[in-house]
Amino acid sequence: MAKVEEMKKKFYITTSIAYTNAPPHLGFALELVQADVIARYHRLLDEDVFFLTGTDEHGFKVAEAAEKERKSPEVFVGKISAQFRELTKVLNISNNDFIRTTEERHLLVVREVWKKLREKNDVYLKHYTGWYCKGCEAFITEKTEHEAGPPRCAVHRQRCELIKEKNWFFKLSDYTPDIKRAIENNGQDGINIIPEERKNEILKVLTQEWIDFGDNLAKKTGPIDVSFSRSAEKLRWGIPVPDDNSQTIYVWADALLNYISALGSPESKKFKEFWPPDVQCIGKDILKFHSLIWPAMLLSLRLKLPKNIFVHGFITSADQKMSKSLGNVIDPFELVERYGTDAVRYFLLREIPPTEDGDFTYEKFKQRYNADLANGLGNLFSRTVALSEGVEIVNPKFQKEIERTKDEYKKALDNFKFSESLGFIWDLISFCDKYIDKERPWEKRDNKNEVIGGLLSALGEIAKLLEPFLPGTAKNISEQIKIREIKPLFPRI
Repeated sequence: MAKVEEMKKKFYITTSIAYTNAPPHLGFALELVQADVIARYHRLLDEDVFFLTGTDEHGFKVAEAAEKERKSPEVFVGKISAQFRELTKVLNISNNDFIRTTEERHLLVVREVWKKLREKNDVYLKHYTGWYCKGCEAFITEKTEHEAGPPRCAVHRQRCELIKEKNWFFKLSDYTPDIKRAIENNGQDGINIIPEERKNEILKVLTQEWIDFGDNLAKKTGPIDVSFSRSAEKLRWGIPVPDDNSQTIYVWADALLNYISALGSPESKKFKEFWPPDVQCIGKDILKFHSLIWPAMLLSLRLKLPKNIFVHGFITSADQKMSKSLGNVIDPFELVERYGTDAVRYFLLREIPPTEDGDFTYEKFKQRYNADLANGLGNLFSRTVALSEGVEIVNPKFQKEIERTKDEYKKALDNFKFSESLGFIWDLISFCDKYIDKERPWEKRDNKNEVIGGLLSALGEIAKLLEPFLPGTAKNISEQIKIREIKPLFPRI
């Protein structure tokens, strides 16, 4: 009898979807590259990986940005979305799909989900008065001590505006006890939020006092219900609420569903194959939406919750938050054009802490490039291949060092510690450099095959370890070792 082929373990990973009110910036490049490392690593583990990214194309800010450029929203988001799609190519991102929230496949799922929420009576109409942040596209509802006048958004540092509307509300409060249990129990049926401090941040939100700025000013413990629509008179660019054209579906109630719509629908074959998400990569500014509203929607729909939510910080520029008004926004396209794809990937993964804020300056970039890429990996590769004519590849004497590196590398990568994992690779590169300096095979001809042959083998192993991080470089190393050709990997800058 023919053997039954074992099914591969599935792995579904997502980034957040980029908001299309402005061109791509370095912060989203960081998220793309981090997610790409995870996706490539799990492919190397022979898992069936589905990697999703895309663009979020509805909302007030998009409509305003389009109006400023005197373009229709459709034309405006088409242009911006194309730039984000191009960024995935420029950064050598291995995503399987790129979804846009203006696509028909997404609209169909959003409408279907809304109908299911209505059937469960999980959305209801309510007159509402609240402080609204345009930057977050959300009401600011936490009970805080505000200075005189409207409160300021903690993220965008701008005054909120008072909005009085009749909106559809989602019964988030009905699901917060289950969400709290899921986050506390980050086991098989729970949500593991990484890092721990972000998990604790959400657990605090789930237990603190909130205040509803509505007519009753009712206090309660834990999050209140959230608005899931806006007046269609004020928000024309979005998906109309089914059976209520006076309302437009709130951008988050629309955008979060991309993780479902990219797989088809809960009844589709692809959805059943890949759901739930194994890792969802997001920035810290949208953690509440992904760890409160998103799980609540899934609980309402009776769908499994994401297993891991990986949260990265912000990239600052010379220790200042990147801002167009300050003129310190870094263009990822320009950076890649000047220094190359893998050099940019390396800096983002090695220099920026995986879950904390990290700083970018051109001086730091050049220092890291020259020290690690040009003088480190590039120099070891060039001097080894230069001496490799007529040399056979052999197992190195220091095989134990290689195996130890692999073990430490895997432990770090399993825990999303990208910089630490790269550090172990560079420890091995440093070890190889010291080894060739000690053995001096250019002088001792009797040990040349043993030393250089062993180093060629080690470089092959280094290339395999680098594949999730620097895929282009890994390929170059492997190919040049085969033909013994020297092309500088990273010329000094």
